[in-house]
Amino acid sequence: MDVGIVGLGSIGGSLGLDLRDRGCRVFGVSRRSSTCETALHLGAVDRAGTDLSLLGQTDVVFVCTPIDSIAPTVEQLVPHVSEHTTITDVGSVKAPVVAAVAPLWPNYVGGHPMAGTEHFGIDAARRDLFVGAPYVLTPSATTLPHAIQCVEALARSLGSHTYRCAPDVHDRAVAWISHLPLFVSAATIATCLEEPDTEVLRLARAFASSGFRDTTRVGGGNPELGVMVARHNRDALLDAIAQYRRVLDRLTDSIANEDWNALANLLQRTRDERLTFLRDRPECNGRETDSET
Repeated sequence: MDVGIVGLGSIGGSLGLDLRDRGCRVFGVSRRSSTCETALHLGAVDRAGTDLSLLGQTDVVFVCTPIDSIAPTVEQLVPHVSEHTTITDVGSVKAPVVAAVAPLWPNYVGGHPMAGTEHFGIDAARRDLFVGAPYVLTPSATTLPHAIQCVEALARSLGSHTYRCAPDVHDRAVAWISHLPLFVSAATIATCLEEPDTEVLRLARAFASSGFRDTTRVGGGNPELGVMVARHNRDALLDAIAQYRRVLDRLTDSIANEDWNALANLLQRTRDERLTFLRDRPECNGRETDSET
């Protein structure tokens, strides 16, 4: 199978590495020639260039650009590919993307591999990134069945667990487990920086270890990605943040009122429930992942 990838960042590069390992020929397109050269050097692509016409003979194309660029990229791509080519994307927000792209191409399938790290760019690409991770497909009412089956088969070949759901349902779900943690993580770092005593702040930085690293990892990622998530999934994210504030208020009240039983009950519940979100996920075996928001 000939596969095209537009956007050779960490996700696009990782897709290229794994798909080539599985026998696909991979053609990559990036805005920068230097990125194309790096992708070739790393073995993420068979051929690479800056012109979308390179993808003219591909069977499926993964659009791995920032969320804002997905629809314009598909619009530019359409004249270059066969009417049988399947187009998919990897954006972490689906409702606005599917609404914009579905009318452009009947063989379009919205997609979101729930994997990634806080690092970005082609140098962050790695093999087996998607093994054991959810890969969500959000087809529209007009998506042709064979296009869904094509992307689903490729996702499974990567070792991912595939799911299908409506775009808006996807966005509400990832607001809880991907987008909210990003902003909670960023807020934790920002709150630490509010410490007015420079000596205390210096020691806090010196003492920071695995707990701080794990809690703040996603807040140290690509700022552009965080802004796009907030813009495109604004309502669901605001709902999640509001509920988070209500839980913080309950915690605050328990501590202020020395209600240690209420505090213990909440912590026991979170301990018991945590693994219902993470069971069988790679990070439970020592490998950190994220949604690549």
